[in-house]
Amino acid sequence: MKQFFLKMKIAIITIGKTASKSVSEIENDYFGRLKHYCNFEKICIPAIKSAKSISTEELKKEEGKLILRTVTNDDFVVLLDEKGKEFSSLEFAQWVEKQQHTVKNMVFVIGGAYGFSKEIYDRANFLLSLSKMTFSHQIVRAIFAEQLYRSMTIIKGEKYHHK
Repeated sequence: MKQFFLKMKIAIITIGKTASKSVSEIENDYFGRLKHYCNFEKICIPAIKSAKSISTEELKKEEGKLILRTVTNDDFVVLLDEKGKEFSSLEFAQWVEKQQHTVKNMVFVIGGAYGFSKEIYDRANFLLSLSKMTFSHQIVRAIFAEQLYRSMTIIKGEKYHHK
């Protein structure tokens, strides 16, 4: 089998910890597997402590400031967002593989419970949707971790994905 290691670095930014231990275990399992395929980093931005005492818009702005401090000008920022582009698993794998030719650092951002501020949308290079359905921001982490892992196995030609 051909040697494979994705050239670009991939990072995932999340807001706050996953409350469910079982969901967190699934997420961490798949994120751990990704390290065999690429230079991977998970960045967890702490939840805003005053979240319950500020408006939803203010919360999104505060989370946005923390996200903007974490990404660099060179990062290709992909927001997981219901308004984004939908792919099949095969299409997503092809898209990721194509990006490695022009992108050095790809950063996927999973926002907080209320989504993203305008400033984050303005900074984004791409919007990606996992489904037209709405999922909790914590469940999305596990679903996306599996899909990102699946894309790596598709690119490498491994048997994990069934057509």
